[in-house]
Amino acid sequence: MVQALPIEILFGVYLGVLTGIFPALVAWGLGFIFKYVTGVSIPAFGVVVLSLALAGINGGLLALNDPAVVGSGYRVIVALIVVLMISLYAHAKGDKMGSEFPKRFSLSKLRERTLSSDVVDLVGSRGEVKVEVLGEVIDMEGYPPLSEDARTAIKTGTWRFPADIPISELETRFADRLKTELDLADVSVNIDERGRATVIAAPPLSGISKRVPQGKRAVSLDALVPTGLARGDKVVVIADGLSVEGSVIAALSGGKKDETAKPDGGTTKEVPPPTAAPTTTGGEGRITVAVDRTDAEKLLATRRAKIVVTARGTRREFELISLLRRAGKRFRKVTVKPDSSLDGKSLGAVDVRSTYHVAVLAIKRPGGWEVAPNGSSELTGGDELFTVGKREALDAFEEVAA
Repeated sequence: MVQALPIEILFGVYLGVLTGIFPALVAWGLGFIFKYVTGVSIPAFGVVVLSLALAGINGGLLALNDPAVVGSGYRVIVALIVVLMISLYAHAKGDKMGSEFPKRFSLSKLRERTLSSDVVDLVGSRGEVKVEVLGEVIDMEGYPPLSEDARTAIKTGTWRFPADIPISELETRFADRLKTELDLADVSVNIDERGRATVIAAPPLSGISKRVPQGKRAVSLDALVPTGLARGDKVVVIADGLSVEGSVIAALSGGKKDETAKPDGGTTKEVPPPTAAPTTTGGEGRITVAVDRTDAEKLLATRRAKIVVTARGTRREFELISLLRRAGKRFRKVTVKPDSSLDGKSLGAVDVRSTYHVAVLAIKRPGGWEVAPNGSSELTGGDELFTVGKREALDAFEEVAA
């Protein structure tokens, strides 16, 4: 009997697993559904009773088929213990999943997936992810082919972003960055959980002209380009006694001049080919600035200029955003869909603050902007609402608007 005890225990474990699979599935399903619907956990005693009843039915059916399966009492006791352990574990997992599963489940939630943790690099106090372009950059249908330089820049560029944002937001940021740095007409990006991106891109349509503000003219000048100059910076162009203010449209820099020996023994100065970059590396190069029409005519008569970068002041809005994020608030653009619950109603009638716990900071319409709208502002399909609130409140409000 003592020698057969280990064998009886093994038979008991086998019998417990065999008869406990179905009770475990039932315990998991009941725990998940009950917790998800009511928010209350099923008592463990109820799970034990139900599991033993189901296991008894399974064991009885096995005994009818082969009476030797049940065997001795040791085998039955071990099987009951295994059934209870499996059922309680399955119930605990189902109860946990029911509490964590989102109450408002929609197709939009599928896009809120995040990156896999093993592709995140810990940098300082936060994580970053390096997005890698997978395969070849695809030409966008309906546009001319992309240049090889642009393809190489997309493929070999270093694209780092915060890792704590949803993949849908990561795709938007990557597309916006490609448009800004490479001046692409349109970009479509798809990123998987491993940080691998598939890029479809279209080349620029009209070169530099589309970046010139209305009423301005673009003038290109040879100059000693400052280091770190970027598109949009405000500068003062000094040339031949003129001092003209403008904004940078494009800048190329290539470093210092080199001296090359002539065949006759003399030397001549040559400038290395300039290189394009999001910010200039400094040195001799060429800069294009947008200035007033009258100033453009004067600058065209000059050959070389000096560039002075002017300060644009402290951006206090970034401090405000940081404070709101520390308080658990987020910004989001919500589009009102036609025939939605918000279409045709005013902000006061909807009572956005009390009902959805969000604040509407501005409304963008085809006719212009409405900043700090009041309760009488009526919403229509196509309006873009710039809102602030907690993430859960913004999710609920976005679903109502859609």
